[in-house]
Amino acid sequence: MPRPVDHPAVARVLEAAARKGVTLEIVAFDESTHTAVEAAAAVGAALGQIVKSLVFVAPTDDAGPVPIVCLVSGPDRVDLARLAAVVGEPDIRRASAREANDLTGFVIGGIPPIGFGRPVRVIMDPSLGRYPTVWAAAGLPTTVFEVPPATLRILANAVVAPITEERRAADVEAAGSSPGTSTTGGA
Repeated sequence: MPRPVDHPAVARVLEAAARKGVTLEIVAFDESTHTAVEAAAAVGAALGQIVKSLVFVAPTDDAGPVPIVCLVSGPDRVDLARLAAVVGEPDIRRASAREANDLTGFVIGGIPPIGFGRPVRVIMDPSLGRYPTVWAAAGLPTTVFEVPPATLRILANAVVAPITEERRAADVEAAGSSPGTSTTGGA
């Protein structure tokens, strides 16, 4: 098996960034950074600095589902009604693991914000902009890269729009103070 940074999935991420004139430094780990909590602990960042790339699908009449990748902060969850309004797709739903892999070419836990083999709409929640840098998956569950949020938006050609659930102030404070105490999962 190739070293993680030599893996074809990671190469697609690096090539996508290079096409936009950006050189990424890939960080590889022996253990999985599949969840936002694991990734935050591995890189020593706040949970909010971890970019979750969540795949949703909008139905079509002919060509199968259309992928939409949402970039959200580690402790956040996508609000399906907000996302539907932003993308103009009332029947949007979360992709299954198989659909996510088939539509993006990456496995869950390693889905990056860039490097897809087909056109993919990307929506980025503005909450990622509150940090000077964020960490995103680099194609495998054991690889990540650090990038300023503005550069991430450009790399992903993302539309920035509020797509996450409202959180109570106490939840926001708890998520920012200790990356290991919050949970992720769900949309």
